Amino acid sequence: MPPPPPPLGRARKRAAHAFDAALDDAELAAARSALAQGRWQTARSLLARTGDDWDRRGHRVTVLAQEPFCVAWTRDWLLAEPDSVDAAVLLALAEVRRALRGKQRPVRAREACHTAAALAPADPTPWLGLLMLESALGAEGEVRRLFDEVRARCADHHHAHHLMVARLAEHRVGAGPDPLHEVYDFANEAAERAPADSPLAILPVIAHAERYRVLAAAGHEPRDAAASAHWTGRRARQVMRAAFDWWLEWEQEGHPRRLIDLNFLAHAKVCEGRGAEAAALFHRIGQHATPSPWAYPDRDPYPAFRAARDTALGMA
Repeated sequence: MPPPPPPLGRARKRAAHAFDAALDDAELAAARSALAQGRWQTARSLLARTGDDWDRRGHRVTVLAQEPFCVAWTRDWLLAEPDSVDAAVLLALAEVRRALRGKQRPVRAREACHTAAALAPADPTPWLGLLMLESALGAEGEVRRLFDEVRARCADHHHAHHLMVARLAEHRVGAGPDPLHEVYDFANEAAERAPADSPLAILPVIAHAERYRVLAAAGHEPRDAAASAHWTGRRARQVMRAAFDWWLEWEQEGHPRRLIDLNFLAHAKVCEGRGAEAAALFHRIGQHATPSPWAYPDRDPYPAFRAARDTALGMA
């Protein structure tokens, strides 16, 4: 028997100060709530409608996979529809989630991802699951191979590029601040290669934040991001200005993970001391804060977001 749904009272009380991985995707939030109650049919319909919009599919599957009882309910789905590709992909990402939390053996998650990949050879999502797993647990060569597998199916996959930037930023920690670090080259090349309307244009900002995370944790930069010269050097100013100017002209407001980019860009503007530009971004973000990068390097992210937003908007 699958487990019962979780109690509602305390979860609702915590929700006011929780980060919602669904961001502004109301359909996804509804499907996740239904899945928590064992009604997997709503998730089934959602993924069927998503089709081959790979960034949106990856976002929706990874969020659904975070639901604590996703594995149990998705297995019920597979019992009802043994040939369901969507169910196999969702189960694979849910097994990855459990493995990353130490509640499942990684080998089982890998097997589930390979099974899903065989059923859906054009879908980058099972490979995204493997990339998530190996980015945390695997060797460098395997991480790069899996990134290539994702890119072979979706060249500008947003989540995969973020995972690679976070992993590359951890290279050569002992070298300290280095404007020529490989993570910057990777991010710049990806941004230049992507279509003009791709949110990968902001990837250099992501690289800058991820490298700060690593440097601050190692003691090479102040733990107070606003006090770090990492955000005010010549290279940093160029990256932040280019990203902000691009955002002002960007018309693709429907990208499923755009709010993650806007949180990174707002954080960068706060650290840079550009309050007016940060305020414009906070207006667009609204209540859709994300844990990264407000947690960098070891902060409580929600109070950090609230303090930065209130200061930028003159509410402090």
